[in-house]
Amino acid sequence: MRFLHTSDWHVGKVLKGHSRLDEQRAVLGEIVRVAREREVDAVLVAGDLYETAAPSAEAQELVVRTLLALRGSGAAVVAIAGNHDHQPTFDAYRPLMSAVDITLVGQIRRPDDGGVVSFRARSTREPVKVAVLPFLSQRYAVRAAQLLAHTPAENAASYDQMVRDVVAALTVGLGAGSVNVLLAHLTVTGAAVDGGGERAAQSIFDYHVPATAFPADLHYVALGHLHRRQSVPAPCPVHYCGSPLRVDFGEVDSSPAVLVVDAAPDVPARVTEVPIAAARRLRTLRGTLAGLTELASTVDPGDLLKVIVREPARAGLREQVQDLLPGALDVRIDPEFATRRPDAPRASSDRAPGDLLRDYLHTRDIKDTRVEALFARLYEQVASD
Repeated sequence: MRFLHTSDWHVGKVLKGHSRLDEQRAVLGEIVRVAREREVDAVLVAGDLYETAAPSAEAQELVVRTLLALRGSGAAVVAIAGNHDHQPTFDAYRPLMSAVDITLVGQIRRPDDGGVVSFRARSTREPVKVAVLPFLSQRYAVRAAQLLAHTPAENAASYDQMVRDVVAALTVGLGAGSVNVLLAHLTVTGAAVDGGGERAAQSIFDYHVPATAFPADLHYVALGHLHRRQSVPAPCPVHYCGSPLRVDFGEVDSSPAVLVVDAAPDVPARVTEVPIAAARRLRTLRGTLAGLTELASTVDPGDLLKVIVREPARAGLREQVQDLLPGALDVRIDPEFATRRPDAPRASSDRAPGDLLRDYLHTRDIKDTRVEALFARLYEQVASD
């Protein structure tokens, strides 16, 4: 049988005030096309469908329509909640989604109460069993009393053991004769987290699980949470599919993709990486305004940019950069040119406001007479009023 593995859509993500809903719509539309063209038997979504626990109505509509479109392709659809998703809401929508044969799992469930999803592949009629493990918060796994009484290493070990126990309970009934899969949202020890945009506090490097937690008789472990596409050495095939779009500027070097997996009860899984072309490119550019002018011809109009300007700040510099590079969402001064001097001026009743402003600008390496002239006009207007 064949299934598609995807995760970390982060629908509703806003990048430096820029809505990415249109880009997310295009990316998810491409995933639906891949599911149809590859004639997959199932689509497994390994968490973080949304960017926040309280997504906008537009974000919810896009996710719901995507899940319906995936189901409309003829594939079984199983989606679990990640750490960005609101787990109780997933479970609240569970009965409604079940009515159209879409399985949502928000919180950990017993194997006989939705913790294992069983179906037959439409192409081969082979039995399939998917053990589902939504994100297990360390706050839940490691009780508050333990956090106070134990060392961080002891708490990490408690989390490790908790996840091991849950995995063992979910997979103990997966026997021979079926394609057995674990769908989970977590961090595996040794997986690459560099270059990914996941917030450090939520990746929580101290709370991870070794790959030995996964039973050797699993045909495939479909993971979400880390945005870099990678496989993890383990007793069975363990893969992060990565995010299908670059979520933030920490992911400029990532290659958005989904994974198409072919598996059979008595054959090792075969994994095919399918690039997602609809994802917009994120780039970081550095240079003086003159240097950025030369680089402008190399920038695709669809690229989203972080620009580090290597010259002192001045009024209107950000606007000049954005006129030159319309995709510049984040414009910053290189720290080398924005060093603050240690001695900031102190307010004094015997100094003119214009002098105080000039000293302040000097501490910020801002050299622009227009700022001083504008301040003088505004101050004169206020004083006269």
